[in-house]
Amino acid sequence: MTIEIGVLIAALSLLMGVLGYQLNRQKHQLIEQKEIRSESQSGAEVKAELGYIRKGVDDIRIDLKANEKNIAHLSERVTRVEESSKQAHKRIDVLDSPDK
Repeated sequence: MTIEIGVLIAALSLLMGVLGYQLNRQKHQLIEQKEIRSESQSGAEVKAELGYIRKGVDDIRIDLKANEKNIAHLSERVTRVEESSKQAHKRIDVLDSPDK
């Protein structure tokens, strides 16, 4: 049983082609896994940053509500002071009037 050189070369070529295909496939799978890992990591970083931004916005809202309450309180006080000053001017006008 002699194996012809052509058949031997064809069989070796086929074997090398199959091995090359497998190695290439494994290489692409590793690359895809690395890409998926990096995309996952990027997604996690984006989620974390969004969480920080959300917390910051919530803090700003709380501060804004507190400032609105302070402004409302100050507005009431200014109104009272204006009323008091009007009454004081009326009393001063009565004291300054030459009718007495």
